[in-house]
Amino acid sequence: MTWRDTLARISRVRLTPRGIGAACVGGVLIPLGLVLTLPDLVGLGAAALIAVAVAWLVIGTQRLESGRGALQVTRSVAPNPVVRDRTAEVSLLVAAHQASGAAYERLSRLRLSEQAAHELAGHQGIRARVSARADRITVHYSLTPMRRGRWSLGPLLTTRTDVFGLVRATQPLGRATHVPVWPRTVELAVRTRSVGDVDHSATGARLQSSDDSVLREYVAGDDPRRVHWASAARRGQLMVRADESAGVRPVSVLLDRSLLPHWQESGSMRRPAAVDDGEWAVELAASIATSFLDGGHPARLVTTSVAPSVEGVRFATTRASRSALLDACVDIRGHRGVSEGQHATSTTARALRLARAPGEIVVAVLGPQGPDARHDLAALGAEGTCWALLVAPRGAGFQHELDQTAAELRASGWHVSTCEARTDPERAWALLAERAP
Repeated sequence: MTWRDTLARISRVRLTPRGIGAACVGGVLIPLGLVLTLPDLVGLGAAALIAVAVAWLVIGTQRLESGRGALQVTRSVAPNPVVRDRTAEVSLLVAAHQASGAAYERLSRLRLSEQAAHELAGHQGIRARVSARADRITVHYSLTPMRRGRWSLGPLLTTRTDVFGLVRATQPLGRATHVPVWPRTVELAVRTRSVGDVDHSATGARLQSSDDSVLREYVAGDDPRRVHWASAARRGQLMVRADESAGVRPVSVLLDRSLLPHWQESGSMRRPAAVDDGEWAVELAASIATSFLDGGHPARLVTTSVAPSVEGVRFATTRASRSALLDACVDIRGHRGVSEGQHATSTTARALRLARAPGEIVVAVLGPQGPDARHDLAALGAEGTCWALLVAPRGAGFQHELDQTAAELRASGWHVSTCEARTDPERAWALLAERAP
């Protein structure tokens, strides 16, 4: 605790109506007593001012989280992470660190106010249910996040008064909790002919027999029918056959971050329509990745970057690992500008081409691209199966570039479909699947 912190807390102390009255009475009695030469009147006025000053200093210098009456805050969010537009329940507990009369006295005079980012609380704010006991205060409320991202919840704001009700002070208590919010996802019908029927033939893989099975430890989410009971009995732990992915092609979902607003723009500069379009693009890419994963394909989500590390983005291989895919979506933001976005698409396409796994399918959610980015994407499509869903930006001036992107990608072997932003994800995916051979 530094002297600056102490001064900051003292500066937040305010007089209550009772304190204002006491200070006014003291300010009147002291000069009146001096004029009338009545020492008792002077002493009474001085006592009122001293009481206000002492209450101010005591409340201003006390820290709720330390001392004999120390309080602690525990906050839990379930489920955590939260899915956008889904409800989460929050439990907040303010309790005495150790049972003591000082702690109970602080709790009895404490008023609480929870802080939450607007993206978490929404337009209606927080409506809490409070339950108070001598040794604790429990608060329950619901949150329905409006935006994907990582948003702050807390710290808790407390308002307390002194024993005589002369002054009050507002100060934070506890730490903030950062709540990750996943994008919404929908289940897409990803088992099309070009993905399903040719999984074995296109990769040149032969169908495996039971003798080719590779055993690994059971992971939550694995199909119980894959359990190899003989090995489980020998080793004393559940083992599953890992040949369910043999010949199944891995899928990389490429998301063009240029579809999101530029990250350096302030909230007032960002158009609500552009923000919603960007969130739709993230949710579409996440839905494609998780749908392929649920369909049995190793899947990963790759976003365009000026310095991509594609090798470091691991494929999710089990349904239990889908949380890693969704965690990767939480902090996705737009590029700094148009030129950076075009450069990022080029470098990421080249990195994907170099790190491509055998038989890997690339599904891209892209905006209109410049000549350099189109060239690198075309080279990627010439070496394997690539699908592209081109998103038409709002406003005029982009149609020619969009048509050029679609034409060059198709010429290099990409399966391409176009749609407008905020098209229903199932409809957008159906438009792309219809063009597959």
